[in-house]
Amino acid sequence: MYKFTFKLFMAILFLLNFNQATAQTNLYQHPDFEQKTADHKVVAILPFDANVSLRPKQMKEITPKQLADIEKNEGLSVQSAMYSWFLKRKKRGDLLVEIQDPKRTNALLSQNDVNLKAITSEELAGILGVDAVITGIFETDKPMSDGASIALGLLVGFWGSTNAATLNMSVNDGTDGELLWNYNKRVAGSLGSNTDQLINKLMRKASRRLGYTK
Repeated sequence: MYKFTFKLFMAILFLLNFNQATAQTNLYQHPDFEQKTADHKVVAILPFDANVSLRPKQMKEITPKQLADIEKNEGLSVQSAMYSWFLKRKKRGDLLVEIQDPKRTNALLSQNDVNLKAITSEELAGILGVDAVITGIFETDKPMSDGASIALGLLVGFWGSTNAATLNMSVNDGTDGELLWNYNKRVAGSLGSNTDQLINKLMRKASRRLGYTK
């Protein structure tokens, strides 16, 4: 009985520590955020750099090009979900800036043949005509967007959206490229969570400390 109770206690302790670790939040805000963003009117959300970490068996069944396409679609899905979240806040009167429509953002990026891995934040802001840019990395072990999830299902036999992800989101000033705000969070959703649901969950926590929101 004692051994069983001790093992149960250790199992509960492990789960508590594990949940605390996976729920850890890292947040940075520039000490002069309000002053540096006082004149900001428009902010653009860039397609996120998505990393989908498939299992070795799944990796053997797709090509690097197919994985790149899945990750590209996932990054666009995160961009779209985040834009939708900001729009809802704007309609409620809780957002102090305008968010550029991703269709315009992506069109300008395409027209200028922009390589997002080889350009500065201030250069991006100049091309897009905005005061700041939101960029980030989105990591998951399975695609969350419906399109990417279906594509992977057809390729390797996996169906269904993931239920956990890590988001690393940054806001950089469009004038000097300085980092204004950074948020790093891992979150778990319910079974079958999609991009919109997890982004909503992530952003609800982030918005409490984001200077652009009331």
